[in-house]
Amino acid sequence: MSETENVTAAVEPYVINSYGVSNELLSEGAALVRESGLRHVAFIMDGNGRWATARGLPRESGHKEGMVSFEQVAEYCADIGIRYVTVYAFSTENWKRPKHEVNAILMILRRYLKRAMKLIDQKRVHFVVIGDISPFDEKTQQLIRDLDEKSACYDRVLNIALNYGGRAELVHAMNEAVREKAEQGVSSAESMLLGMGELLTEDDIERHLYTYPCPPPDMIVRTAGDKRLSNFLLWQSSYSELIFSPVLWPDYRQGDVNDNIRDFLSRQRRYGGVESTVGVK
Repeated sequence: MSETENVTAAVEPYVINSYGVSNELLSEGAALVRESGLRHVAFIMDGNGRWATARGLPRESGHKEGMVSFEQVAEYCADIGIRYVTVYAFSTENWKRPKHEVNAILMILRRYLKRAMKLIDQKRVHFVVIGDISPFDEKTQQLIRDLDEKSACYDRVLNIALNYGGRAELVHAMNEAVREKAEQGVSSAESMLLGMGELLTEDDIERHLYTYPCPPPDMIVRTAGDKRLSNFLLWQSSYSELIFSPVLWPDYRQGDVNDNIRDFLSRQRRYGGVESTVGVK
């Protein structure tokens, strides 16, 4: 069994439900996940600022409320049997926002990471921050590393994309793959001159993606109505089903997850072939 196949093996279901979701909704969600075979769901959590503006509040208030949605949705996905969840929390482009807003977002995220450290055994999920963490202060970087290490014993995975960009990830992965080849004694020049064929394969690149060894997302949900990926999981999303929800992220809740899974079930997934399949087989 390959490493990727190994990490996608079935795990025992468990329910935390610290937010008091009804048993009916949980049962419905679990049934939908079983029917769809969903393993990995990713979220582009959009609409925090618009949510706040519509209520006459500062944009920072939208980000605070968005964190509430994030925590509830991430836990719910684990509760209904989705093993991998990835959320787009802060992109490489988000640094362009007003400084006070950037500072507010990062403060909210740091507080979450500290809280997550205390709740590892309660949440029973492997917290992984994906992206380039080098711009953060050393204390935050150490917190991220400690959280990853201390929660690695759990099978469920929550990838939190911080200072993440899909293009930057690909540059990182390719550079690491080339460096790996160089350490093996193969340079790009040698490969071309000696006719050794491809220097890099898809597997070489995938091994160095931030999300490795998670499988690619089956479904990517973007809230707030915009219909684009915005530099998110560009490699991994090749065959993901894209769901565009009109709901602003701070209003997005567990029932919306179920609605989006129903949408996923209605899709025909061909993977470049002719015969279609519904959901994940």
